[in-house]
Amino acid sequence: MNSNPKHYLVTGGAGFIGSHLSEKLIAGGNRITVIDDLSTGDIHNLDAIIEHPQFNIIIGSVLDSDLMEPLVRNCDAIFHLASAVGVKLIMARPVETIEKIFDGTAVVFKYAARYRKKVLITSTSEVYGKSKDVPFKEDGDRVEGSTAMHRWAYACAKSLDEFLALAHAKESELPVVVVRLFNTVGPRQAAAYGMVIPNLIGAALKGLPLNVHGDGKQTRCFCHVADVVEALCKLMTDKKCEAKVINIGSSDEISILELAGKIIKLTNSKSEIKLVPYEQVYPNGGFEDMQRRVPSIERIKGLIGWQPQKNLDDIIRGVAEEISEKLKLKI
Repeated sequence: MNSNPKHYLVTGGAGFIGSHLSEKLIAGGNRITVIDDLSTGDIHNLDAIIEHPQFNIIIGSVLDSDLMEPLVRNCDAIFHLASAVGVKLIMARPVETIEKIFDGTAVVFKYAARYRKKVLITSTSEVYGKSKDVPFKEDGDRVEGSTAMHRWAYACAKSLDEFLALAHAKESELPVVVVRLFNTVGPRQAAAYGMVIPNLIGAALKGLPLNVHGDGKQTRCFCHVADVVEALCKLMTDKKCEAKVINIGSSDEISILELAGKIIKLTNSKSEIKLVPYEQVYPNGGFEDMQRRVPSIERIKGLIGWQPQKNLDDIIRGVAEEISEKLKLKI
């Protein structure tokens, strides 16, 4: 049992990562308050802990300053995960993306600074932009795309989040940890917002074509959510990690075309792979892709000795099992 339990505020705690994090924090003997507007989160993600006496959920927005002030004042530390999520949503609603990300973070830090509350904020590998300096190191240069490309609105908003967090760390020595997540996947991840693994697995299980965008040669690295929340919890409690930017992800690289083939094999699917041009997926333009997205995880290894424990096959099998159960319920 945790000898020093905390009261954590988890913004976006009904989301995919936030719900897994909340479960782990509760299991560790901590008290948790979640705030989520349920725009992309799901209350059912929290079914396992919703009745726990040390858990409380507030349905509301981090943009609501009056709501956030007492929540920040009354907690010990904040995991700030609330954000717009998924390329599909970002392309469809760029204004909401920018406002929700940066304005929400500004509210969190306004009160965190006032009440001296530690903040761990989740950023994204997207901030590396079009850099070709792979693997991406936290202190490496970022290469930003054109402002005419809506895809980069998310990256720029998240970059501003990081600047704001690190400015608070420097100016008032507020304890802050910035993490950049690289393609976190696992149970509860919704396919609705363009997430590649649940989309491809769902198609394979239904016997539908697996739609791979572009030529499929773009590569990604996928990290299981259980490994990610393990890292988040350790990073929050280790003072060596404060005022730093830290990558969290797997360094095992795979092309999306190879990923589709692996999914077909592991699910025993008869589906075919279909290459779909980006122009067909995003007919209104504003999109360009990153060819490679691979993290350097040397910093996090050195700080807390963390590295992923689950491999891609484990991830695919776990997600396929969950989606299979959901499909059975619909029959």
